[in-house]
Formats: sequence, C-alpha cells, structure tokens
Amino acid sequence: MNQTMAPSGERLIDLCAIWDAGVYLPSAAWNRASSGVARKRLNEAEKLSAVQEAQLKRLEVTRPRVLGSREQGQVPRMARQPPPPWVHAAFLLCLLSLGGAIEIPMDPSIQNELTQPPTITKQSAKDHIVDPRDNILIECEAKGNPAPSFHWTRNSRFFNIAKDPRVSMRRRSGTLVIDFRSGGRPEEYEGEYQCFARNKFGTALSNRIRLQVSKSPLWPKENLDPVVVQEGAPLTLQCNPPPGLPSPVIFWMSSSMEPITQDKRVSQGHNGDLYFSNVMLQDMQTDYSCNARFHFTHTIQQKNPFTLKVLTNHPYNDSSLRNHPDMYSARGVAERTPSFMYPQGTASSQMVLRGMDLLLECIASGVPTPDIAWYKKGGDLPSDKAKFENFNKALRITNVSEEDSGEYFCLASNKMGSIRHTISVRVKAAPYWLDEPKNLILAPGEDGRLVCRANGNPKPTVQWMVNGEPLQSAPPNPNREVAGDTIIFRDTQISSRAVYQCNTSNEHGYLLANAFVSVLDVPPRMLSPRNQLIRVILYNRTRLDCPFFGSPIPTLRWFKNGQGSNLDGGNYHVYENGSLEIKMIRKEDQGIYTCVATNILGKAENQVRLEVKDPTRIYRMPEDQVARRGTTVQLECRVKHDPSLKLTVSWLKDDEPLYIGNRMKKEDDSLTIFGVAERDQGSYTCVASTELDQDLAKAYLTVLADQATPTNRLAALPKGRPDRPRDLELTDLAERSVRLTWIPGDANNSPITDYVVQFEEDQFQPGVWHDHSKYPGSVNSAVLRLSPYVNYQFRVIAINEVGSSHPSLPSERYRTSGAPPESNPGDVKGEGTRKNNMEITWTPMNATSAFGPNLRYIVKWRRRETREAWNNVTVWGSRYVVGQTPVYVPYEIRVQAENDFGKGPEPESVIGYSGEDLPSAPRRFRVRQPNLETINLEWDHPEHPNGIMIGYTLKYVAFNGTKVGKQIVENFSPNQTKFTVQRTDPVSRYRFTLSARTQVGSGEAVTEESPAPPNEAYTNNQADIATQGWFIGLMCAIALLVLILLIVCFIKRSRGGKYPVREKKDVPLGPEDPKEEDGSFDYSDEDNKPLQGSQTSLDGTIKQQESDDSLVDYGEGGEGQFNEDGSFIGQYTVKKDKEETEGNESSEATSPVNAIYSLA
Repeated sequence: MNQTMAPSGERLIDLCAIWDAGVYLPSAAWNRASSGVARKRLNEAEKLSAVQEAQLKRLEVTRPRVLGSREQGQVPRMARQPPPPWVHAAFLLCLLSLGGAIEIPMDPSIQNELTQPPTITKQSAKDHIVDPRDNILIECEAKGNPAPSFHWTRNSRFFNIAKDPRVSMRRRSGTLVIDFRSGGRPEEYEGEYQCFARNKFGTALSNRIRLQVSKSPLWPKENLDPVVVQEGAPLTLQCNPPPGLPSPVIFWMSSSMEPITQDKRVSQGHNGDLYFSNVMLQDMQTDYSCNARFHFTHTIQQKNPFTLKVLTNHPYNDSSLRNHPDMYSARGVAERTPSFMYPQGTASSQMVLRGMDLLLECIASGVPTPDIAWYKKGGDLPSDKAKFENFNKALRITNVSEEDSGEYFCLASNKMGSIRHTISVRVKAAPYWLDEPKNLILAPGEDGRLVCRANGNPKPTVQWMVNGEPLQSAPPNPNREVAGDTIIFRDTQISSRAVYQCNTSNEHGYLLANAFVSVLDVPPRMLSPRNQLIRVILYNRTRLDCPFFGSPIPTLRWFKNGQGSNLDGGNYHVYENGSLEIKMIRKEDQGIYTCVATNILGKAENQVRLEVKDPTRIYRMPEDQVARRGTTVQLECRVKHDPSLKLTVSWLKDDEPLYIGNRMKKEDDSLTIFGVAERDQGSYTCVASTELDQDLAKAYLTVLADQATPTNRLAALPKGRPDRPRDLELTDLAERSVRLTWIPGDANNSPITDYVVQFEEDQFQPGVWHDHSKYPGSVNSAVLRLSPYVNYQFRVIAINEVGSSHPSLPSERYRTSGAPPESNPGDVKGEGTRKNNMEITWTPMNATSAFGPNLRYIVKWRRRETREAWNNVTVWGSRYVVGQTPVYVPYEIRVQAENDFGKGPEPESVIGYSGEDLPSAPRRFRVRQPNLETINLEWDHPEHPNGIMIGYTLKYVAFNGTKVGKQIVENFSPNQTKFTVQRTDPVSRYRFTLSARTQVGSGEAVTEESPAPPNEAYTNNQADIATQGWFIGLMCAIALLVLILLIVCFIKRSRGGKYPVREKKDVPLGPEDPKEEDGSFDYSDEDNKPLQGSQTSLDGTIKQQESDDSLVDYGEGGEGQFNEDGSFIGQYTVKKDKEETEGNESSEATSPVNAIYSLA
C-alpha cells in the first residue's frame, strides 16, 4: 500500500481520505496492494472483475487493507486519532476538487495571509421550533478573514441585542442565546430572524429563520355518550386532537392502556380517526381512547374513551364463529356492497410538493370486509417508490417528482360487488437548485460569473442582492453585468470583492444562497510535506498526490527524475486536482517524481520518491493431505518476497489463529505436526505478509483411523494415458495474473509427470491454442502470469510416461486490463523495391504483446548522418513504402508500437537503404600484355555503385582481322579487381567488355582491346605513320636538305684554290680591307657573290653583321645549325622580303640558292 511519512511520523496513504465518525481512514483503494478483503484462492464462489473488486475493497473499511487470497476474520476498527493539520488542508482541497467548488485551504499559513469575505457555515432550520422549557438557541456561524462580526434582524427590523438582558451572542459567533432562567415567556420572542455576518470585504446572510415555540394544548373536557351501532354497520370514531406544534402522533388504546388490535376491518386513518368497515359484537368488549403524543414535551394526552353498544340479532358472542367462512351469515348480518368511508364520493384531488411523500388513502365499508387495490391511470405504479400501508388502505409514494402526477384510483371489492374512487394528484414544487452559485476566486484582471439557476412549480423568481442589499440600490460597477440568473464579471479588480445573495422564491417556499467574489493574487504553494516516500507493490495501481494552492489556479505538471516531458497519457493519468495515477506499477516506474505548479506569479514544486517492491508470493503451497492417526505431517509454505521488506509467516486453522503446541513445529517454510490426532483435522492456511501486502494458501488435512494398509495392485494393472483434467477454475483475479486450479483426471496406473497449460485468445488468432507454461505433476494449481489486454481462455493437458491426455474443457474467459506496449516489433528492415523508394517492413506483434486495443505502429525515418527532422507515419499493418527517395541512400528507421493506452518504449534505430539502380562503369579498366602467353586485366570499383555490389561480369572474344572467336563470359565476386587471361594463340587480339552488377542487374560496360603482336604492330605503325600529313612534310624537307647538301658537296669538290682577283664592282677596295693585304680575293661571278655585310668563316658558318636576311631567318632559333647528316634542326620557315634593301644588295640575296653559294 502507498505509504508516506507525515511530519509526526504517522503513516499516510492518500491525501484524499475517508472520514467516518471522526476516524481518519487512509484511502488505499488506488493500490491493489492495500486491498481490504482477502479473496479465496480455491473454490471461489463469485468472480469479481478488477473494478468490482476495487469498489468492494473501498467499502470494507473494517478489515485490514492487505493483498491476499483468503478470507480473514474481522478485526477491530482503527483507533480514533486526530489526523495531522496538513491532512485537513489536503482533504479539503480534494473534496473541493471533487465538488467543483473553489475554496481556500485550511492550512494555517494560508488562512492567516489570505483575505476572504464572510461565508455562513452553520445556521438553524428555516422553521425553528423550540421547547418552551429550555433556553432558545438560534445558530449562526460564519468564517472569513478578517473574522466577521454579526448582527440580527427580527421581523425585518434591526434587533438590538444590547437592550434585552435575556439575549446574548456567543463569543466569536453569531449564535443567539435567549435565557429564561430569570423569567420571561418564550412566546414573546416568536418571529422571523435573520443573521448578518460582515467584514470589510462583504456581508453574508443566513436564511430567514421562523422561530416558533412548541405547543401541547390540553384536550378539551367532554362527556361522551355510548355509541350505539347495529352489528355489521360501519362506524367512525373521531379523534379531533388539539392543534399542537408540531402536530402530535395519534394512536388508539383502551382505558386500561391496551393497544387496539387493528386489521383490514378495523384500522386508524391518517387523520387519526378509527374506522370500522363493519362492527361486530366482539368490538364492544373494550372501550376506545384516542391518545396524542407531543414531541417536545414528551407527554401523552388521552381523550375520554368511547364505549360501544352493538345491537345484534344473535346476542351470544360465540368465539367459534370468528373464523367461520360464512361468519356474517352465521350471525345473521346482511351482506352488502362496499362504500367509501374516506374519502367521500367517487373522486377527489390532492396536491403534493416535489420531494415530499404522497399519501393516498381509501377506507371502505361493506360486508364482508372489502379488499383494497390501487392503480394508476395510463401507467403502472412506481414500484421503486410505492409501498402499501394500513392493510392496503393507504398508498405511499416517496420522494415525489413531476412524473408521479396523474390520476390514481382505489378499487374496494368484496363478493357483493366493487366500487372505485379516483384521486387526481397534482405535483407542485418549491424552488430547488439547478445551478447553485458558488464562491468565485479570481486573479486581478480575470473574468468570471455567478450563476443562480433554480426550478419550481410555479416558476420561481430570482432576486440578486449584494452584501445584503438589493442589487438595484447598490453602487454601479462597470465591471459587473446582470443577465437574468447570471452575473458576469469582467476585468475584476481588488475593489470587486463582495458577497452576493441569490434569493429564488415562489408560493411554496424560497432558497437563499451566498456566494462571494474574492480577488486574490497568490503564487503557487505546496500543501503537503516535501520529499515524501511512497512504497508500492509491483504491478499494482497507485496514486501520487500533490495538493497545491494559488491564484490564478495553477496548472500542475508531473516529471520523472527531473527530465522528460509532462507525464500524462498511457500508463499515467493526471486528475483535475493534480493527483498522478500510475495504472500499473512497473520496475522502471521507480524514481523521483516532481510535481510543478505554475501560474503567472511563479511556480512551486514538490518531490515524491516512489519505491517499487516485489510482491509477496507463496510459490510452493501446502497441499491437501490424508494422514493416519499418530503419523507426522508436514505442510509446506515457501514464500518469495521483496528482501527489503520484513516477512512474517503465520498459520490459521479453520480460519482461526493456530496455537503452536508441543506437537507442532513452525519453521520459515513449513509446519510440521507430530503424532497427528483426530482434532488436527481441518483446513490450514499459510499467511505470508509484509507491511505492504500478503498472500494466502490453504490446504485440508484429513485424519484416518488405524487400519490395514491395502496391497498395492497398481503394478499388475495395464498403464494408459491419463484422463483429461476437469473442473478448471480461475481465482485470485488480478491485473497481470490469475490462479488456475484443476482436478486431475485418473492417472491410469502411470503417475502424472507434467501438466501443460495452454491458452487461446479471441482477438488475433481465435481458436488457436498456444503453450503457456508447464508444471510438475504433483501440483493442481498454478499462478499464471498474463499479458495486458488479452481475453484469455485456458485448458490443461496431463502427461505421463505413456503419453498426453486429451485437453481439458476450456476455462471461463478472463480479460486483463490494457496497458501501453512494453516492447516494439522485431525484424525491422528497410529495403528498396524500386530505385526511388524504400519499403520498411517488420514482424507484427502478437496478442500477448499488443497490451491494448487498436495496436498500431509509429514508423519514423530520416537520412543517416544528417540532422534533418524525423518523418513519421502511423501504420496499422506490417509494412510502409517511402517514396521519392534518392538511389541507394542509407536511412535511420524506427518502428514503435502504440495502442490506446500509450506508446511502447523508445525503439532502437535500424539502418535501411533506398532502392538500388544499375551501377556505373568500372573505373580505370587496364589491359596489359607482359608476354605473348598472358594478358593481365585490372580495374577499379565504379564511382557510383547505386546499390550493393554483387560482382562483375567480363565478356571477351578473340579476333584476327575479320575472324571472331567464341565469346567467353566470366563472373567475379564484388571484391575482385584483377584477372589474367591465358592466350590460346599469339597472333589473335582480344576485345574485353567489363560491367559491374547489383541486384537490379548489370550496369554500364567499358570495352578495351589487348595490344597487337610485335610484327603486326610494327607494320601497322609504319602504315599508320606513312599516312600522316606531318610525316610526309617532314620527309620532304629531309629529302630537300639532303639534295642541297649533295649539291654543296659537289661544288666544293669542283672548286679550285683562292685567286687574288678583285671583284668587279664599283665599290673601291679600301686599304683597311684585309683581303687586299695578302693579294687574295673571292672568286665568284656576279650572280653568286655573297651577301653584302656578311662574312663567311673558315668553318662555313655565316656571321650576321648588318643584314638580317640570312639562312638563320629561316629557322626558329637565333642561329641555324646543321646536324651531322647535314639536315637542319627546327622547322623551315620563310621570311618575308623586305620592302627596302640596303647598299647594293640585290633581290636575289634572299633566295636559298644564294645562301648556299655564299656558304660555299
């Protein structure tokens, strides 16, 4: 059960508690660990649902609140003790939250600080009747801050208490005390009183209290003559009691104080008269006196008795004729048809107020005595409210409503005939509340409204007052608007505080209600102790409370372990008063829970530490045993419990505490009885309990007298499969477990070794049975662990060495309550079915893991290693296709289960890929031929695989000219990037085509050919080069140069020596000319003379002097040079002729021939 430690050390369960006759009873009905009634584990007579069981436990406050499986004797009620003060505050806040009213908590620290207009808390009844022998007390109590003062009015005028010495007012109260010990007449103080409670924030009014003094007047003296009546005639003896206040109680007795025997013939009417349907001779054996008992004086006044004189045709009163079937004929009394004595006539009417009792009466005369029957015209009598009284002569309908109006008739009948009387019933109504105005606490600037809505017949009128004065005469308030039965407040301020009265009335009564408007601005405050500790049993339900106060009303949120989002939904439920309910406690629910109350003025928080304890369970229970007298019996009781809790194991015999004598030994896990006797026979109950819960198990011990042991004949009998188990029974119905008990079938001479329990559910796989658990053959009862939201049905199969029995008949169905999923679907995958999509699939969850209705899956995905937001969609199936995806991109995928109770745990991410496409071509495909026998191939992976590479395909074919060989196909693994081809002949070439493969297929191919053989390569190169233009030009230039060199060589061979001949020219030979010194000159003709301004060195090179028109200009370099073979280096170029020439240069100097001659 939920436990918290209050400041005084008292244990506390729930801040919303049950208060009964001053006894503080913690309400632990939210926790199954605090159940009030132990349920029988075997042969349970009634199966209760979890909800019915919780309701039953909440009502049974006289029993210990423990969890068990057997009835436990009644224990004394809890000792009366006052709860701690803070519990009053929490309890009041809880009541207010349930009732919808807003009230300031009773916490002293808040009460002393917050202002509050007056509120009437106690007052006398509207019709206040007092005993004249006692002092008069007119009650009026009120609360407020500051404490209110009181004054009274009497008959609508101020009642000056100070002027009357008999009248006083109690201290700190408005209750009036009128003392008559010194004399005075109480009747002088009769009248209508009204109490006013006032402080600086408003005035509250009590009801108008009508004070009346009880009266018990004496019976008037009268002399009554004997009443003479003919036998068989009707008779009415009138009582006519004196009018008292309140009306006296009437009863009839004889003068000797013997009660008058009444029956259907003689009875008292509602008006007090005594009616005889027909008078018989024996009626004059006594006299008849009407008695009136007055309530306040406790006195009985007796009227003078009536004496009857019965005239008869048969003067002898033969008692033997009283029960004669034809008594009246035997006495000579004439029979006659019924007639009504009350009411008179055939029809009457009656008015009754709503909520009161309607009493209809019909008393009839006749011989024989008539029978009375009641009917309602156009319908049946309300059976739930109608009852017959006074020998069916009266019909009482309690708590009358408008539906009870209509026509009723009574039928009086005997064998002579019948007669009926119709009563028309009209139901009127004093005002009654439809919507009573409630105190309104607002923050500055907030809007609110007071509603005063009542009904009645006739329709009541509504009058508003403020602080006891009519609203029309009150000062105007721009923030207040009256709309009939509603007052609307807008943008309230501190000055808006007041007490409003609503008076609704009609001719049958009135209702007066006070409702204050208080404007407060208070930051949130916590009303319970800080850092409470609550311990609860696993799989139970618990409730964490966090009472708070603030204005404006704070919003409350819960957090766990100081992080995460607001706890609400799924396994959590937050009530309007802020309490957090955990529907089923799990281990992961343990931790620190923080409640945070927030409004515009601030926030406050408190923490509750929740500890989850393992349940106490008896896993090896005592078994029924049959023992012979004088033997030893051992009853096992092995218990598993939370090690942090103190375990106590006790025993009961026949549901009473067991006295452990000398013949018994009690151990932690067993009870041993030595020398069993007949008195030891009975039921034994093992009770394993901790301070939070308990578990029970029962076994029956049968004691036999001494007799010869029968011979074991089982070995000689044939063995067979066991008979099916029978009489399956479900007990200990819990949210996540149930006890299954069965009666074993006949073992058929082979001991039963195992029992297999199977289950079937009717939602996902109806009709399919699944194995649930397996148990030893020595047990016939087992606690089955169940999953949430499964409609279970069980059966049992027995197994021995021969085989398995037929399955037992199914048990009754048991549906567990729902919960959020505790797991998510498995085998989550993401694979593309096309190049632009990704199909997400998973294995759907089965019935035992759904945990609730409308199981669905939240599918999330996003591209891996990006910070983009998650995409999500809710799916009811087991697959979802994501479209418009890039080709073969990794995605993070999450699939989370969800049902109507909440979401499952946060799932792990799974990596999936979008659809694949054909890969690009392999990169850098290289073909090398190191020799004439092999060809080596190498390549790199494709730049864009577009999927998972599954390999490479190589196709190659040998060819020689136009001849082509057979194509060969090789497939490689995705990691292979080399291959060697063995040549079949050294002449042919090979053409290779390589492509990469994904699951989609082969991608773009790349083609290369092997190198040609050496001879062929040379020929081909020659042929190929000879056809090139640049090569032809080069050869032509070389040929020309060779020709020129040959010419030069020929000239040099044919030239003679140097001759001193002067060139025939007009240019004179200067003395500085070196050629003239040695008498030599260059032999040349006019056309072949060297260029002017140039010289020829002895090695044949030309040195440029003034002219730039030389062979050097025909090359790209600065100087023209010859190779050893006489060819020029560089490209042969032709320089443009100059437009002007220098000296006596001729135009022929620019020709190559001249240049050659000059070189020579």
